[in-house]
Amino acid sequence: MTVRGAAGAPAMALGGADGGGVSQDAHKVRWLLSDFASGVRGLQDVVVVSSDGLLLAASEGARRAEDLAAVVSGLVSLGAGAARVLGNGSVKQTIVTMDGGHLFLMAISDGSCLGVHASLDCDLSVVAYQMALLVERAGHALTPEVRSELHRAMAAR
Repeated sequence: MTVRGAAGAPAMALGGADGGGVSQDAHKVRWLLSDFASGVRGLQDVVVVSSDGLLLAASEGARRAEDLAAVVSGLVSLGAGAARVLGNGSVKQTIVTMDGGHLFLMAISDGSCLGVHASLDCDLSVVAYQMALLVERAGHALTPEVRSELHRAMAAR
């Protein structure tokens, strides 16, 4: 869930809504995540997790960002192991459906992953489509320097 700041602009949980001393690329990633989280019905928590399991970004109001990042990291590892054993290449997307909601995982770049916890009544096709658009847009901006900057900003919260 996203909290709206002044003039209705989405605010993010990384060093403040105003960009808080981060680079333009890091701000772009934060803005893309905020726009996604506020624009798709049924999303509860959204995280971006690095290939080594570190939380890089979370939607404003994410109640369980750290826990979700750990779950995402574990499922990404499990999926990669399954793909390796089965010889089917890399994992592009994972969807876990539970009694009370869905968990979507989608590879971004260099092993980074977008994790989305959504309500059971969300439109699966809309969530998956919007995630694919976000991954395409954010993937170009998630350079090693930006990932490091985002991680430092999350650690400072």
